[in-house]
Amino acid sequence: MTNKKKKLLVCNSGSGSGFEKLVLYQKHADYEVVGLIVDREDRYAIQRAIQLGITYTVMRPYSKSNPYTAEEYQSLVKKYQADFVALSGWLKPVVGLDPRTTMNIHPGPLPAFGGPGMYGHHVHEAVISAYKKGNITHSAVCMHFVTEEYDKGPVFARFPVEILPEYTADILGSVVNAVEHGIQAFVTNLVVTGQIYWDGKNPESLVLPNFIRTIHSLVV
Repeated sequence: MTNKKKKLLVCNSGSGSGFEKLVLYQKHADYEVVGLIVDREDRYAIQRAIQLGITYTVMRPYSKSNPYTAEEYQSLVKKYQADFVALSGWLKPVVGLDPRTTMNIHPGPLPAFGGPGMYGHHVHEAVISAYKKGNITHSAVCMHFVTEEYDKGPVFARFPVEILPEYTADILGSVVNAVEHGIQAFVTNLVVTGQIYWDGKNPESLVLPNFIRTIHSLVV
């Protein structure tokens, strides 16, 4: 008798390429993607969800003066009976969710290149600027647990991305995106199976597999 797969809810504010990778990987994984959350009707991720046969929900229009509430996020988790939530290109602040079971993927080194406004191309431009000043030699794809402080939750995966002299922000973005697609589903499964976890309060409680710690040590 096999163990029942955990239910994974994915939030995306863009094309949904990472969401698609999570869905395609699920046949090898201990999770099942049960739904997609988007913030606008025109997100291409919706088309991917339709093609993949995944139910989706479009949230109401967002504004800084009327942000999404803890109750709204919690109602979505309840609706899909999700065990875990994966933010994959989700650009809105998240409140009210369990920090032990909510995770995010970030396209740059944390904490230096995170925080409000640091997403997508903005991250790559900042990283390339730092590289040209001689401050860094690598970017990184990071995955972290989600707390109510933007990009401040414990980082549990760091995959270094070497920056070459000819890289522009666009080129770096393409390389980082490929790394994201290569690692997100695999690492998500480590969280789902309890190989990566924390108590939701103390970052020192973070537990990682040894090979993930080895990869962390490679990040310059």
